[in-house]
Amino acid sequence: MNKIYNPKREDWQSVLKRSTRTVADIEVIVDGIFDEVMKGGDSVLKKYTEKFDGILLDDLLVSKSEVEDAKKGVSNELKKAIQLAKSNIEKFHIAQKTDIVEVETVNGVRCWQEKRPIQKVGLYIPGGTAPLFSTILMLAIPAKIAGCDEIIICTPPYDEGKIHPAILYTAYLCGVTKIFKVGGIQAIGAMTFGTESIPQVYKIFGPGNQYVTVAKQIATKHGVAIDMPAGPSELLVVADDSANASFVASDLLSQAEHGTDSQVILVSTSKEMIDAVETQVENQLKELPRKEIAEKAIANSKLIYVDDDETAIDLINEYGPEHYIICVENEDFFINNTMNAGSVFIGNYTPESAGDYASGTNHTLPTNGYAKQYSGVNLDSFLKSMTFQKITEQGIQEIGPAIELMAEAEGLQAHKNAVTLRLNSIK
Repeated sequence: MNKIYNPKREDWQSVLKRSTRTVADIEVIVDGIFDEVMKGGDSVLKKYTEKFDGILLDDLLVSKSEVEDAKKGVSNELKKAIQLAKSNIEKFHIAQKTDIVEVETVNGVRCWQEKRPIQKVGLYIPGGTAPLFSTILMLAIPAKIAGCDEIIICTPPYDEGKIHPAILYTAYLCGVTKIFKVGGIQAIGAMTFGTESIPQVYKIFGPGNQYVTVAKQIATKHGVAIDMPAGPSELLVVADDSANASFVASDLLSQAEHGTDSQVILVSTSKEMIDAVETQVENQLKELPRKEIAEKAIANSKLIYVDDDETAIDLINEYGPEHYIICVENEDFFINNTMNAGSVFIGNYTPESAGDYASGTNHTLPTNGYAKQYSGVNLDSFLKSMTFQKITEQGIQEIGPAIELMAEAEGLQAHKNAVTLRLNSIK
């Protein structure tokens, strides 16, 4: 890992730079595939599935028999673990429900806000080097709680055109409407425009590689909403001498093994902790099955020493990490002053992987610094807030004259007339 000691503030931007390509680098590729999908539908999806996944498919839709077979292919132990995670995630997201907000702003003017579900949502579930069935829990559960009518999944197939049994079992458990065997840019295109098999959706959710992330961003140009630009995984740990170096190293490696473009960072006010974590990373890395992937991510990651907590928190807020672990004696200072982070994990016994799987919080989070302006996925991500108002005769008399004056001042006579006619009808 790269050790950096007391970087100057003017150098923070370059020190904290992610190793991701820009939208411009990938946009031409996305536009080309989107255009093909829009014109060619299913045949284009099958063409790219054969090209990128090496699989020629007859049917994109996962059949009921495939789902039934998948249920038998998941061990009882794993089923129980998934069910435990599902229960905790449901509890946390059900707790996010809010009541109708209602107020009478003046006598006779009643305004209220209610939430309605997004009717059609598409969930992108990465397959690739790891079948992320946990992401189905994080997306399908709040979608069901919100009341979305149609919940579809697109996920890339692997050997012989199959989907990992755990993905199919989890989708079944969470009440997903339909599952399709398609991944990458072409999957995002399919959910954006619709094809013969795959319905067009109103909002697309889910993480993915840099190509999927850019595809989601381009989808917004075509009238489809997205959860956030969620790209390669990242983790920042702040730790002092009160932390356990082996725990910290294990957390860094847990994110590094996601992909070669993942980034992990340790910020510390202790040079001894930095050295100890570096040693632990080297030792633990040797035992990982995904060693080659983790090694490449670690090569792009950083160990940063700063002199004091105040500098550390400024650096962390500048970075805006997706996942953020606080393992310090003065944890209240960091908790209270953290402004930019996707999800925060506090203390030596709170690994980031708890949030990835079973504690209850959502693991679909903003990356690449978007934590400065985006929230992670939550129940409200699947809802729209709608406002309502009802005005009585007394109410229009209360606010009507003000509306007339304001409309006239803006030169909008028809706006004024809509009020004047009503006021005159009362007299």
